[in-house]
Amino acid sequence: MLQFNNVFEVLTLLDKSNCRKCGEKTCMAFAASVFKGQKEINVCPLVSSEIASKYGGQKKKTDVYEDDLQNAISKMRADLKEVDFEAVAERIGALFDGEKLTLKIMGKDFSIDREGNVYTDIHVNSWILVSTFNYIFHCKGVPVQQCWVPFRELPSGRDGFPLFVRQCEDPLKRLADKYPDLLIDMVDLFSGGQVSDQYESDIAVILSPLPLVPMLICYWRADDGIPSSLNVFFDATAEHNISIEGLRLLGTGITQMFEKLALLHGVAGTHSA
Repeated sequence: MLQFNNVFEVLTLLDKSNCRKCGEKTCMAFAASVFKGQKEINVCPLVSSEIASKYGGQKKKTDVYEDDLQNAISKMRADLKEVDFEAVAERIGALFDGEKLTLKIMGKDFSIDREGNVYTDIHVNSWILVSTFNYIFHCKGVPVQQCWVPFRELPSGRDGFPLFVRQCEDPLKRLADKYPDLLIDMVDLFSGGQVSDQYESDIAVILSPLPLVPMLICYWRADDGIPSSLNVFFDATAEHNISIEGLRLLGTGITQMFEKLALLHGVAGTHSA
């Protein structure tokens, strides 16, 4: 039996009518369930038996990093008790009210107490939580220079660049290919900014995952046989304010956040997500 390599391979076999006969709210949500091995594609009554017979027994997808991430979060929560919140607040661009440290993640308030309990309206996955702890521990408070460089050109970025591409840039490109207005929607949702004259890209947006760690996402549409492409850039000061591993985890977490939003809303590009 054939195996699906990603969610979008499943989606191309569906009629995208969002009929809900499969029990999911959208075809995208159903495609995600099939890819994860939670449902078989023949659950959709609109998929032909010929196509369904080619796919079956999709291996359940497990996040091989999740256990490690949870262990890291537990250790970081313990280490957080030793952090002087009042002293660190100004350096990392946060506020301290005597009980909780509050900083902006993607333009939204993110508060954390000494026990590591989080208070926020934004969906924060394990990847983002680990990178936020990393930021609190490692941030030197170096001001942003607005000098954009790719991950691989950061001082310690070369070795981790292939993994960064697989976990961040490639899936972001697939999302942008499917949903042309995805990046603009993210600007609206997360108080970002759309910019021009950035590497001659068709779309360029700046987001602020952390106060002193902005990211620039540039997307080039497919044109005249030239495939689309997407690159993520960080400020040249990034490694002064977060470790290179924390930065990779941050990019992965932001990507998973975007993927989740796309799944929840079925389509992006409505500017109303």
